[in-house]
Amino acid sequence: MKPEQRLLKQPKSFWATVRSLSQKIGYSRKGEIIIPDHKRMAKAFEALDLDPNRVLCNTGPTKLSLLLHQYFSYRSNILSSHVKPRLMDVEKASRVFYALKAKLNPTCPLPMNKQKGEKKAEAFFTGIISMLIEKHAKGLSCDYDPRQLTTVTRDGSPLRTLARRVDGAFPSAVNPISVWEIKEYYY
Repeated sequence: MKPEQRLLKQPKSFWATVRSLSQKIGYSRKGEIIIPDHKRMAKAFEALDLDPNRVLCNTGPTKLSLLLHQYFSYRSNILSSHVKPRLMDVEKASRVFYALKAKLNPTCPLPMNKQKGEKKAEAFFTGIISMLIEKHAKGLSCDYDPRQLTTVTRDGSPLRTLARRVDGAFPSAVNPISVWEIKEYYY
């Protein structure tokens, strides 16, 4: 997916505003992505003890408010028209998982989900990702479930350590080339 060109070079304060507004207003309601209007943004600013004149003043919406509205509209459109149709439900994920498992005969770990009873099964999406990584890694090492914080080192000392554990790291959680986090919700 290509990034929206108008939004590529926005300052950190723009993205902080997006997060603050999203946290206060919410992301969705009844399955619809929220696109806040200028008045709603101003009310959210007030509720957050921020200056509502940054988004709505006597003469109308500010330049920031117009850009925020473009962003929220873009986000809603891309999530509804591009992302949502590509999401898998449990039946589709199960079909893809078992087809790949039969075809690839993986040796990588395929974890179970955290459900009980009828819903207990393999973690389908996590398993799909692990099988595809194993196939394309061509025998190279991969940590499919690091149980440590990811660290990047320089000259044998930690330079950066992530605050959260990730779901996978290639080739390992120390000086990884790639890390990933998986969100898998079917039920």
